[in-house]
Amino acid sequence: MALLTSDVDRFEKARPRLEAIAYRMLGSSSEAEDAVQETYLRWQAADTGRVEVPEAWLTKVLTNYCLNQLTSARARRETYVGQWLPEPLLAGDPMLGPADTAEQRESVSYAVLVLLERLTPNERAVYVLREAFGYAHREIAEILDIGEAAAQQLFHRAKKHIADGRARTEIDEASARRIVEEFLAAATSGRTEPLVRLLTQDASALGDGGGKVPARASAFEGARAVATFLRGLFKPAPAKRALVGGIPDIYAGIAGGEPAIIAVVDGRVVGISCLEVTPDGIVAVRSQVNPDKLHRATERWAAGEHGAPLYTL
Repeated sequence: MALLTSDVDRFEKARPRLEAIAYRMLGSSSEAEDAVQETYLRWQAADTGRVEVPEAWLTKVLTNYCLNQLTSARARRETYVGQWLPEPLLAGDPMLGPADTAEQRESVSYAVLVLLERLTPNERAVYVLREAFGYAHREIAEILDIGEAAAQQLFHRAKKHIADGRARTEIDEASARRIVEEFLAAATSGRTEPLVRLLTQDASALGDGGGKVPARASAFEGARAVATFLRGLFKPAPAKRALVGGIPDIYAGIAGGEPAIIAVVDGRVVGISCLEVTPDGIVAVRSQVNPDKLHRATERWAAGEHGAPLYTL
């Protein structure tokens, strides 16, 4: 069924919000784009003249599609090679969605995206719709076809899971650069102690290579183990350069609201390490090196100016 121009315009107006919801739900830009495209196809097939509130209709279709994807994704991740981590998006990416409030910024922080993986699909949907987009519990209940009391209960349960994490520090560009510079100075010093001082005692480090780039199957745990691993990771070696197809330049940035170490080879982002910072120090270093999850970051990187690298690996 061909859509009227006005119907296409309605959808395109909703697209940025739909993409932001889908990214928070799925943790992947490509899967978010697929979800929005599927929503468009269903909009195209619908009797749009009978849709009273297009925004609500589109949100419901998208959310329920994402719920189905999350259910199947859990089965797929049982066979995923190594750790699965969300796809980090660089600061300013429109798919990050609204960032006007602390709640909105936190809802798309990399640390929270990792925590969202522990929620049930319905808990995740309620948390995203309520915390990031301000939907009322009544509206969420209609989207999920559940009672309003059930929606409230799901939200409180999800909120508690997220709140059980550590207090995080909001990061701006200047502080992100300072943190990354301090981290790199410690990591490239050739000694373990400078890194240990930056980490919390229960710090962890993990990476997602997707079976395409070597990454440890389990996380490193504890400040000294993490520091030892990171010291080796930032030591230049021909084998590492061969693996990524060149000499990586290291930059500071922000990804998922966290200070990020961005490794770039000939304009291609080959790794993003997000540093979860708390008042007590760096509690987690999460590295995304799966090339399938770095395409959008590479596109975003190519569109900006970055100056000289902080370090060459």
